[in-house]
Amino acid sequence: MTQPMIHEFMLAAARSAPDRPAIVEAGPDGGFHSLTYRQLERRVHGYADALDQIGIGIGDRVVLESDNSACAVAMLLACSTLGATFIPVSPAMPTPALLAITASVEPALHLQTTTGRRDGLPGPVGLARFGPDGVTVERPPRPRSRHRREPTSADAAYVIFTSGTTGRPKGVVMSHRGVLAFYHAMVDLAMVAPTDRVCSTSPLQFDFSLLDIGLALGSGAVLVPAPREVLRWPRRLLRFLADTGVTQVDGVPSIWRPVLRHEPDRLAALAGQVRGVLFAGEAFPVAELRQLQRLLPKARIVNCFGWTESMACSFTDVPNPLPPGTESLSVGFAHAGAEMMLLDQTGAPVREPGLVGEIYLRGPTLFTGYWDDEATTAACLVPDPLEPRSGQRVYRTGDLAYRGDGGELYLAGRADLQVQVRGYRVEPGEIERRLLEHPGVAAATVVARSRDGDPELVAFVTSAAGVESLDPGSVSLFCQQALPSYMVPWTVVTIEEMPVTANGKTDRAALLDRLAVAAHPPGRSA
Repeated sequence: MTQPMIHEFMLAAARSAPDRPAIVEAGPDGGFHSLTYRQLERRVHGYADALDQIGIGIGDRVVLESDNSACAVAMLLACSTLGATFIPVSPAMPTPALLAITASVEPALHLQTTTGRRDGLPGPVGLARFGPDGVTVERPPRPRSRHRREPTSADAAYVIFTSGTTGRPKGVVMSHRGVLAFYHAMVDLAMVAPTDRVCSTSPLQFDFSLLDIGLALGSGAVLVPAPREVLRWPRRLLRFLADTGVTQVDGVPSIWRPVLRHEPDRLAALAGQVRGVLFAGEAFPVAELRQLQRLLPKARIVNCFGWTESMACSFTDVPNPLPPGTESLSVGFAHAGAEMMLLDQTGAPVREPGLVGEIYLRGPTLFTGYWDDEATTAACLVPDPLEPRSGQRVYRTGDLAYRGDGGELYLAGRADLQVQVRGYRVEPGEIERRLLEHPGVAAATVVARSRDGDPELVAFVTSAAGVESLDPGSVSLFCQQALPSYMVPWTVVTIEEMPVTANGKTDRAALLDRLAVAAHPPGRSA
């Protein structure tokens, strides 16, 4: 019996519609190039043959250093074909971080694009470059002993490294079985049709890009990877969407902020073309979401929520228009075949609306574990608290939430971000929600710094569109009107733009660094 693997899922349209476009991307000549499903499959087989000739096979790990592109998609599917595990990394990743990952996973091969310029990689690792014309081997992998004979769907499809709270990157290991369970559940929601063109704005090493690839190719649609350089300029991004005929845009909320602020009219001009928006990674500020709905009134906007440890978990349609008084968005319920359980600190279910508990996820989409980290794996993949005798493992997410009247979930922050202030347990997410209710605030992040051994809350805020000057004192007073004194930020700092990580999430570490290097931290705003 053939074991299902991700390349079979993503290339299914090569059987049913081989001449349909699979990927459309920007070319170096300034034009756009299309690859049909038949051509994509041929490229996959060509890459796989080249890797097979240098001994890459079942269980081997391959570092794939590339941005999202047709070649990168073909290469990760080639790895799947051979039973190899791919580890996507960014060309912008600092070399010390890459070397740390390399030392951890001990790859057989490091792959770069033909335009890549990474030097200083360790000698035992094989080196090769790939592009539209094939694979060029610069240094073959060293000889290895073979321990696997047959690929199985329980094998690792990929390892994605995420930042860890300890400072050590965590390698999330996902099996073919887990990924396919997620892909099938996602595609069954029919968010994308074969006639759609899905723009992926996330870097390849961010699992959201793998979601985009599976959503587009698994639906028989067209994948349109956005070049990293167009994302920095809202006008260039909108021109790219128009020129490629994109009908759905997937990405973190932060990609929309400069567009909404600087090019709302140009976005509105795409209202007849863009009929879908899927966002994930962070909360979408309600004021910005309302503006997006006004500019794209017919677009279906979906709030995608989840974790790298399961790729994602829920897909919740945003009401259009948002009801008056909406302060936060529901993340709804888990997709078919999975369940988000809400448990208190004793492991008992939280059923009453409004009470906060921690989310535990159960289902077939869970990761295998963290690479070479048994302790962290054991802390997160835990016996089912509701029936520990079953032997079933569930994922303890660390996300806090509460139920609405219909049982749907609303996020309430992170357990690992909680701080004790004057003996009270404080969740920064609750303060951030209040800050976002201020009419002049577009984005808000609350961090805690130590001042003389005591935690001190600092709020960073950005101004909403049309607000030229945001008074920190008015923001602080706004918080005082609704929050207890111990939850009111000691300092409110206005910044032009919220820093984000390579994955598009708010960079809390960068905000703390900004405080650390300030010669004279701002005083309390009141």
